[in-house]
Amino acid sequence: MNGEMKETWAAAGSPAAHLTAGQPDPGAFGQSVAPAGRKGKLSLVSVGPGTLELVPERARRALQEAEVIVAYDLYLKWVRPLLGTQEILTPPLTQEKYRAELAIQKAREGYRVALVSSGDIGIYAMAGLVFEDLPVEPGSPESDFEVEVIPGITSATACASLLGSPLTHDFATLSLSDLLCPWEWIEHRARHIAQADLACVLYNVQSKTRQEGVYRVLRLMLQHKGPDTVCGVVRNAYREDQEVRVTTLSELLDQSFDMLTTIVIGNRFTTRKGRWMYTPRGYNDWQAGAETPDASSRAPEARALPSGAVWVFAGTRDGSALAVQLAEAGEQVVLSVASDLGARVAPSHPNLSLYSGPGGMEARRRALTGARAVVDATHPYAVAITAQVQTLTAELGLPYLRYERPSAVPDDRSGIHLVPDFEAAARAASAYSRVFLATGSKDLDTFMRAAPGAEVFVRLTPQPQVIERALDLGIHPANLCAMVGPFTREFNTAQWRAWNIGAVVTKDSGDEGGFPAKLAAARDLGVPLIVVQRPPAVSGAMHDARDVLAAVKQL
Repeated sequence: MNGEMKETWAAAGSPAAHLTAGQPDPGAFGQSVAPAGRKGKLSLVSVGPGTLELVPERARRALQEAEVIVAYDLYLKWVRPLLGTQEILTPPLTQEKYRAELAIQKAREGYRVALVSSGDIGIYAMAGLVFEDLPVEPGSPESDFEVEVIPGITSATACASLLGSPLTHDFATLSLSDLLCPWEWIEHRARHIAQADLACVLYNVQSKTRQEGVYRVLRLMLQHKGPDTVCGVVRNAYREDQEVRVTTLSELLDQSFDMLTTIVIGNRFTTRKGRWMYTPRGYNDWQAGAETPDASSRAPEARALPSGAVWVFAGTRDGSALAVQLAEAGEQVVLSVASDLGARVAPSHPNLSLYSGPGGMEARRRALTGARAVVDATHPYAVAITAQVQTLTAELGLPYLRYERPSAVPDDRSGIHLVPDFEAAARAASAYSRVFLATGSKDLDTFMRAAPGAEVFVRLTPQPQVIERALDLGIHPANLCAMVGPFTREFNTAQWRAWNIGAVVTKDSGDEGGFPAKLAAARDLGVPLIVVQRPPAVSGAMHDARDVLAAVKQL
């Protein structure tokens, strides 16, 4: 008898001792007597996610025909209308091993037994314990009772149904609980799931004593998946207090969860459509490597990129301008942009090629083969993509140059309220009834949750998915402006005055990001400018494009 079995039986008594003592289980509704000589039956019953409507008919019959039901009492909550005078045994949550032994013992005595689990009993549940402890192979002549497994709706499929259709193609499930699995194994599996670009479902996401694991796994995912990968979060699927939201992989890092939460992470084809998310199956003849099912022409394999080029990762106007300066200096340049909008507004030059293919570590690793050097000119707040590019260049042995636009926060801080993060910005802004959020869409979810009482006004890039997401988060259509910046002092002043804005939240986006114009307009109107401070700069970062040009020439 192993250590776990000894502890379980010591706490609750062995099944045989429990039954012969003549004392009913504290969770018992009744006691039954098995007919002498009758062969017992053990039904492993799945009762779904949490509502009677989703209990399969075969599971209903097994419950109604059973003489003994063994379960954790929570799992019986939504099936109580199906129960009658059965003997009901409910060992507590931590005694799974004992529950399995108890069900087997009762079946060996000739009873019809239903061992109950939520979701599907064969997925992260009790069926495996039962089969470990069966005395002989089920169904063999030596077996003294019959065994059947009744499937059910899993947490993965229940949550997927509430989100849309995110699991239409290959996917994996991963439990983040390290109680029964070493954490090193969990990280190893997470890394390979991400490398394979599988959609995945994360179970047992976060507990009171296990807070950081989920963020470590999400950062592993970000090494191989794009930060804009569509994801879903479901809490209490098909139960009271159900919560469902669609978000992105990078935004998950700023969110909190619990053991009632399931996270669904898409693959590079997963798409958001309104409040839904879905992963195409491939019926539209998408090609391997394409960013979306109808964008195979943009796949990196579908076009030739120059060998020996300097790659510039941009997402800003000054990043694109730097790429053009390198091209004008005679360098072969590949400009990598992060979105369809970025591709549409990208500059053109005979020495400049555009890469708007799939994100993620593996796709970028393939695309960078043959590059001469990498210039990281992404936004100062784009820490996830910067970390990914640094990892890739180190792995591939490529020179890495970081260009970061200078800060524009002046020495005169009058009217400026510096805060460390977006949650702090939301707390500061919550003192004002009408708040203008000039930070784009990435941090909108965090801000809306942290400042639920504020009326929020936003200015976003004119991308349908970005606008849909803002509306889904509760932004009123009258409070939304879709334009491409940066914007002048006069424009800001007129817009904020028309909306009667009480406070403005922004980033330290530098001159190119329009920070001076925002500060001047806020001072004109006498409203506070709440500024989220920058993440720490990359060591050796250059703040002048001329320094980057000189560094590239020295290569």
